[in-house]
Amino acid sequence: QVQLVESGGGSVQAGGSLRLSCAVSGNIDSTYCMGWFRQAPGKGREWVASITSDGPARYADSVKGRFGISKDNAKNTLYLQMNSLKAEDSAMYYCAAAFSARTSYQCSISVEFDYWGQGTQVTVSS
Repeated sequence: QVQLVESGGGSVQAGGSLRLSCAVSGNIDSTYCMGWFRQAPGKGREWVASITSDGPARYADSVKGRFGISKDNAKNTLYLQMNSLKAEDSAMYYCAAAFSARTSYQCSISVEFDYWGQGTQVTVSS
């Protein structure tokens, strides 16, 4: 059973930065794509960014140029560097992993992911 554990959330002022981490209990090398999603109170789960084993990272338009997704295979850890944070970035952030082949588009769809973390809260005050 694969487990994903997020950390790094917290409270920050607008314009600040945070780095989220997602520790993977299995071999991150065996994932096909990994992604970050977020959900604000009263809203649906929103795709933020994803990275595949053989393709470039992709970002939602709302975070493009401000967020960066990366992974460290040696540490079995996925990261999300968040810069120039805005109040509208406040949400619970979840990491997710898919282990079978997906298109890059499918790697932005929540139902395509096999495993999820428990989430880490990010609060940005304006």
